[in-house]
Amino acid sequence: MNLLDIYKELNTETKCLTFLEHMRWPDGVKCLSCESLRITRITAKGRKNRKTGKRGPDRELYQCNDCRFQFTATTGTVYHDTHLPLSKWFLAIALITESRKGISANQLARALGVQYRTAWYLAHRIRKAMVDKDRPKLKGIVEIDETYIGGKQRGHRSKLKNKDVVIGVRERGGEVRYVQTPDNKADTVYQVIADNVAKDAEAIMTDESPIYNFETTQFHNVRHERIKHKDKIYVRGDVHTNTVESAFSLFKRGLTGAFHKVSLKHLQRYLEEFSFRFNNRKNADLFGMTVRRMALAGNLPYAKLVEENAFTPFVRPQ
Repeated sequence: MNLLDIYKELNTETKCLTFLEHMRWPDGVKCLSCESLRITRITAKGRKNRKTGKRGPDRELYQCNDCRFQFTATTGTVYHDTHLPLSKWFLAIALITESRKGISANQLARALGVQYRTAWYLAHRIRKAMVDKDRPKLKGIVEIDETYIGGKQRGHRSKLKNKDVVIGVRERGGEVRYVQTPDNKADTVYQVIADNVAKDAEAIMTDESPIYNFETTQFHNVRHERIKHKDKIYVRGDVHTNTVESAFSLFKRGLTGAFHKVSLKHLQRYLEEFSFRFNNRKNADLFGMTVRRMALAGNLPYAKLVEENAFTPFVRPQ
């Protein structure tokens, strides 16, 4: 669905609830308590305001015929008890998933007619649903590169001052992964590669950096090729890192053009957003896929989001 379809087809709360129901239970509504399929739709009258005496709007509920549990399509999801109408939630999801280089919280706030803090919190809850867990390791020809994200500084002598390292791992013709790390030491980089690359990969392509040394690791039998960028060599047969560098380029243009700057504390969430959108760029229903994932991802309390080290992108094994 594009933005025009969403504006036309999901412009009321009833339509949004029906769409969310279909996304959450494609095979029919299931009880959230006992998973029974014997469900009855009921209408609950709105609560009466003690001061005005007026009742609020009626609510459409589901009731399980077995355990009598009552619930709605938003129960147990990030949409539950939200102050924003679902139509704005869905418009925000569409804007984020369809913006190739991302959309800032300021721009999102203007588009939705909400405050900046609301848009910022909304965007991070959407990014939470974009995190892929238990992903299979990459095979085939895998390219690896690193970049540095953070504050401005002169020269390369103190390259990591005010900056964090982002390791990019991409399978040719496959997915890209970004991992934020506190340093670029060889054991840190190796741990990222071991977590994301299969030990029987066809080949690993890197630049000439000494941090990429697999002779004493589980990848010692994998063909490892280096391309010497310092010698102005960028392609040698099938040896290059252009594939992962092109993915990095898209992320950096997004940082510069859309976000301008991001906090290192939340950097991994932005990395997950870009990798999710990049890996699913050929999905014709990316919007519906994201709505469904958000219904299953659970909530992200604001206090947890803003606290220090709320999201740990990399944990060095002890």
